[in-house]
Amino acid sequence: MKKTIIAASLAAAAPLCASAHDVSALDHAPIGVMGDHRHGQGEFMLSYRLMHMDMGGVQIGTDSVSPDTVATKIPNRFAGAPGQPPTLRIVPLQMRMDMHMLGAMYGISDRITLMAMGSYVAKEMDHATYQGGMGTGRLGEFTTSPQGFADTKLAALIGLTETVHVNAGISVPTGSITKTDDILTPMGMQPTVRVPYAMQLGSGTWDLEPGITYRDQTPAFGWGAQVKGTIRLGTNDAGYRQGDRYMATAWLAYSLDQAIAVSARLQGETLGRVNGMDPNIAGPVQTANPDFQGGEKLTGFVGVNSVFTHGALAGWRVGVEAGLPLVQDLNGPQMPDDWSLTVGVQKAF
Repeated sequence: MKKTIIAASLAAAAPLCASAHDVSALDHAPIGVMGDHRHGQGEFMLSYRLMHMDMGGVQIGTDSVSPDTVATKIPNRFAGAPGQPPTLRIVPLQMRMDMHMLGAMYGISDRITLMAMGSYVAKEMDHATYQGGMGTGRLGEFTTSPQGFADTKLAALIGLTETVHVNAGISVPTGSITKTDDILTPMGMQPTVRVPYAMQLGSGTWDLEPGITYRDQTPAFGWGAQVKGTIRLGTNDAGYRQGDRYMATAWLAYSLDQAIAVSARLQGETLGRVNGMDPNIAGPVQTANPDFQGGEKLTGFVGVNSVFTHGALAGWRVGVEAGLPLVQDLNGPQMPDDWSLTVGVQKAF
């Protein structure tokens, strides 16, 4: 009896963390949440995520506008320079992004887990080019498609209580900010230029990524919340810095059985405008204007987490989460989100 009481006391004091022996699909947050759990001392986990995002249309604030409106009524910041028309005669129509993320976590103690994540990004943006001058006649369309390694994330997850930990992270500027591609100008030329801010692969600055995470569960339900920020440190070599980003999310999950749980999540975020300007990014397109960046978004997600409990794949986790925008208030004209999908696998050792 005495041994039973001691064992129960030790279990209650243990941190809420993932382990190679976890058998519940509720033990992790939805796959779209990063840095949600800690590991016990000596435990190691590898993960892979693929995040796909689609964007389309044009929005100013909360209002949708047509490409023709942008081409005929929105002033070009660079008007007056050689070859620059008075309005934005190149209009983005759609954008797709695939981000491949490879992560590793290691528990240096039951209280502190170290985390690292590298990623490879492929972006595509379709544009319509309007004929030089005035009117709504289109000259043609073109696509830019930069790809390569993005910034690298490093973090320590530091437990405050069984259910709460601090996310102390930094972002290392390993992603390019000098990607180029061919475009079609309103005058019919096809030069190779530096692609605008949103199409570059990194921030070009060292960034702080502080945060705090809460997560708890019962046999039937799991829930949690996380607040994180990205704070840019200084200006990059191109003469600008991306806007600071702040994000808050909360989720609720329900266990269908030991191996499968479904989840719902809300995420709100705010992203600031670009500060400064890259002198090599200039053109009659909204994405080249530092003021037409950032805004506020509220996104809803639904997901499924599963864990293999038997056989050769025992301990492997698979997660899927889909997102749809609920509210977007953009510093536009800007392209709003359409939908996103994240798929991932995780394995602890």
